[in-house]
Amino acid sequence: MIVSGLGAVYAAVVAACGGGTQTGATTSASPSSTSSATSVPLPACVVTPSETEGPYFVDERLNRSDIRDDRTGVALAMTFSVARVGASCTALPGAQVDVWHCDALGVYSDVSAQSSVGKKFLRGYQVTDASGKVTFTTVYPGWYRGRAVHIHFKVRHQGTEFTSQIFFDDAVSDEVFQKSPYSSRGVRDMRNANDMVYTSNNNSGASLLANVSKSGSGYAASFGIGLRLA
Repeated sequence: MIVSGLGAVYAAVVAACGGGTQTGATTSASPSSTSSATSVPLPACVVTPSETEGPYFVDERLNRSDIRDDRTGVALAMTFSVARVGASCTALPGAQVDVWHCDALGVYSDVSAQSSVGKKFLRGYQVTDASGKVTFTTVYPGWYRGRAVHIHFKVRHQGTEFTSQIFFDDAVSDEVFQKSPYSSRGVRDMRNANDMVYTSNNNSGASLLANVSKSGSGYAASFGIGLRLA
């Protein structure tokens, strides 16, 4: 997917951090080949198309790391690592990373159709640090009819932007949804394998899975994103 901007054109790629074999791998990240730039220790840079922004993006411009507001749910620490991809993957500082997602009951904030206008929960942005990282404190996203569990993100840098979504392992979601308040919604109707976004672009969702691990009573998740100068 080519993303055109003001005076620059980028190819959007996801920096895959998983241990398994990834399809579409293009270059191997070799930290030792970088100069003074901070290298990102990734096994591969995997080309991925952007995914739909969806109907619920609101450009709130909320610069904050804790996006929960009054929302309850299983704690989730979400870390993004943004890289500039070339001969190697190097950290991209100064990129704005927006995230937005539904709450435990499947509701987005500031959406008239969901009676949440004026509320700002589960939205915000951070600017990547010298190591290309941002971290958000949030809750594990819930589900709504017709979609698998996901978080939207948008990266903006020097007049360009790239929008996509990340997904979560169904087994992790199954475990989370046994707990309150998620359990009040019953059984979800969509899993990754049948989600229209996950399965689009030759099943690109497989490269959009977050790396999730237990962290105290909640979870920690990480995801790598790269931008390559075309």
